[in-house]
Amino acid sequence: MASAPRAAAASAPREAVAAVVDPEIRVVTIDDLGILRSVQEDPDTGRVTVTITPTYTGCPAMDVIRADIRRALAAVGHPEAEVHTVHSPAWSTDWISEVGRAKLAAAGIAPPAPAAPGAVPLTLAVRCPQCGSAETEQVSRFGSTACKALWRCRSCREPFDNVKAL
Repeated sequence: MASAPRAAAASAPREAVAAVVDPEIRVVTIDDLGILRSVQEDPDTGRVTVTITPTYTGCPAMDVIRADIRRALAAVGHPEAEVHTVHSPAWSTDWISEVGRAKLAAAGIAPPAPAAPGAVPLTLAVRCPQCGSAETEQVSRFGSTACKALWRCRSCREPFDNVKAL
């Protein structure tokens, strides 16, 4: 009987951090995006250490993400959490989960396709998240955030963001 509550408590920090929503793309979590690298709890002290990787160096959302992680952990009983940011290996759009890709598409944001092993990324066309057409064009290399570009569908004429493949 006593082991069940301990097992639930052990997963609480990971679950709390995994549920933190990305402040720039509010339809996905930091876990969906692959920003969350690890959540470790020291069994002796209960202190939690979280490791994250920004989508790009200088991402302005990182301060908000760190604060949201600390807030989420405090809510599950870990007010003294440490959040470490690592830049190596660099984040890649390949780290976006399938769930994350589906959430982005459902919100009208075109997610990049996962790269094949050893392939050189080359974007010839981006499928429209509204109608699925490949008849699209890049309007601006810069979208609503620095990690997205603005595209337009030639078929349905709708503009949409595309997460830049990195």
